[in-house]
Amino acid sequence: MQKGMDMRELEYPFDADLILSKKKSLKRRLLEESGSFTEKRIAILGGGTTSDIKQILELFLLNYGIAAKFYESEYNAFYRDAVFDNEELIKFKPDIIYVCTSNRNIDAYPSLNDDSDTVDMLLKRETDKYMAVWRSLKERYNCPIIQNNFEMPYFRLLGNRDAYDIHGRVNFLSRLNANLYEYAREHEDFHICDINYISADYGLKEWSDPFYWHMYKYALNVKAVPYLSFNVANIIKSIFGKNKKGFVLDLDNTLWGGVIGDDGAENIVIGPEESEGQAYTEFQKYLKAHEDLGIILNIDSKNDEENALLGLDHPDSVLKKDDFIVIKANWEPKDKNFKEIADSLSLLPESLVFVDDNPAERHIVRSSFGNVSAPEIETDDISHFVTAIDRAGYFEATSISEDDKKRKKMYEDNAKRAQEAASFTDYHDYLISLSMKADIKAFEPVYMARIAQLTNKSNQFNLTTKRMTQDEIEKVSADDTYITLYGKLTDKFGDNGVVSVVIGHIIGDALDIELWLMSCRVLKRDMEYAMLDTLVKRAKEKGIDKFLGHYYPTAKNAMVKDFYATLGFKKIKEESDMSTSWELSVKDHKDKNTVICVEE
Repeated sequence: MQKGMDMRELEYPFDADLILSKKKSLKRRLLEESGSFTEKRIAILGGGTTSDIKQILELFLLNYGIAAKFYESEYNAFYRDAVFDNEELIKFKPDIIYVCTSNRNIDAYPSLNDDSDTVDMLLKRETDKYMAVWRSLKERYNCPIIQNNFEMPYFRLLGNRDAYDIHGRVNFLSRLNANLYEYAREHEDFHICDINYISADYGLKEWSDPFYWHMYKYALNVKAVPYLSFNVANIIKSIFGKNKKGFVLDLDNTLWGGVIGDDGAENIVIGPEESEGQAYTEFQKYLKAHEDLGIILNIDSKNDEENALLGLDHPDSVLKKDDFIVIKANWEPKDKNFKEIADSLSLLPESLVFVDDNPAERHIVRSSFGNVSAPEIETDDISHFVTAIDRAGYFEATSISEDDKKRKKMYEDNAKRAQEAASFTDYHDYLISLSMKADIKAFEPVYMARIAQLTNKSNQFNLTTKRMTQDEIEKVSADDTYITLYGKLTDKFGDNGVVSVVIGHIIGDALDIELWLMSCRVLKRDMEYAMLDTLVKRAKEKGIDKFLGHYYPTAKNAMVKDFYATLGFKKIKEESDMSTSWELSVKDHKDKNTVICVEE
């Protein structure tokens, strides 16, 4: 999505009252100022009133580039809609189902006279009720499910004892939540919206104000609706691959206190000696922890690089030079450096979060790119740097693949490749020097999560921008009328992981290529040729005579508009919106890959 200007009203920290009062005008602006959207169908099955939740959720999703169509259950009809046949919901064909329940939907709590067996029975009955909902939804709709856990009660009959006594509501809800978490760990595409945490963060007393339940049947304060909707939107945008991929960080008064060029490395504020230094250390630890999630760190600083590195070499600095992929420390404008960082990583600028204490620099970067997130942090508020970034949900982790964990090394290896490429005068010789090997095979269970992740994350090298859940990937993989291929690439520098995906639908003597995408980190490595050669072999085995390819233009995939032409396809159709269709004769194809060893 390309926004004319960033919708700051919908970025954390937002003004909930403004969003609620201006929701119609905000929606109109989003639709007027935005380009293409990913369209999704979302069913909300509520245990209470959900109309405002739906309307505000729509705003946050539009801001993430997702245009949602909604099915909304009647009041407290979540169980009926899930467990029994619902022709309207079946016809709706949801892409995601959100079960919006709360502790107001608990059928029965323990009484003080109940023995432990009775309490266990009540707990099992409540757990079984929700499991019946999830199983039925999975069987009928086979799509991701988002389920609220349970917020704590707004009163404690037993006071502090309520937390550990089996008759306490706090204890009962905590045990019930534990059952939800166990189910979530064991089931793919099942996600918890943690309203237990969100309500505590908001303030449980205000969140659970009973006035809104008795008056409107809202299980939460209406003023808290934007906070709930925002968290649900973060889960949904993560499922559909719209998370950020990394940080671009300032140095002075961002990673440490003071200006290193003026104060010297020995006088910057970092470390345990004073409270401000402790806060900077905590912030650095928070940033470094993201590396385990595959979130990459980069530097954009108005500084001499020598001074910048002195700051990172400070004995109390948690972050060191090796933690960063790209370091731009110079006197160029920060937006210019920011663009160069994104380009060197083969990422769109909007994939990166800009962290700088200077509001003028944040404004310049936002103005240059429109849709870059730059959290509001100020030098005099270092203690809240972590919460300002953490609550924004940039990196909502709905899945963590092995490739995610290795992403930092993959980008480091790419930097080494770029450095070596500069020493060659013949690019073909450079490709041969990489000693590349590829596994190109039909989809396998071990890679299903990564394949689904790629279909939702890849925007630039994605010819049809088709998005698929893991359930849909698994269904296609098991269907004999489809040919599926994944490509995994390694070279002398390291393992790039699964980097390319092709899905083709067999229609008569033709293979209609519904999806072809590739990770931008392996561009210009001839992986597309290796994928095509293997696809031709599979097609010949099935008696297929021709390939049909399609290109559907978006604001982000212009780089592949001539992709099929480079592979030898002939253009057979072009629409007024610049969409094109292509055809390739299988028998006339000659192998094009000359640099990658494909392991059959």
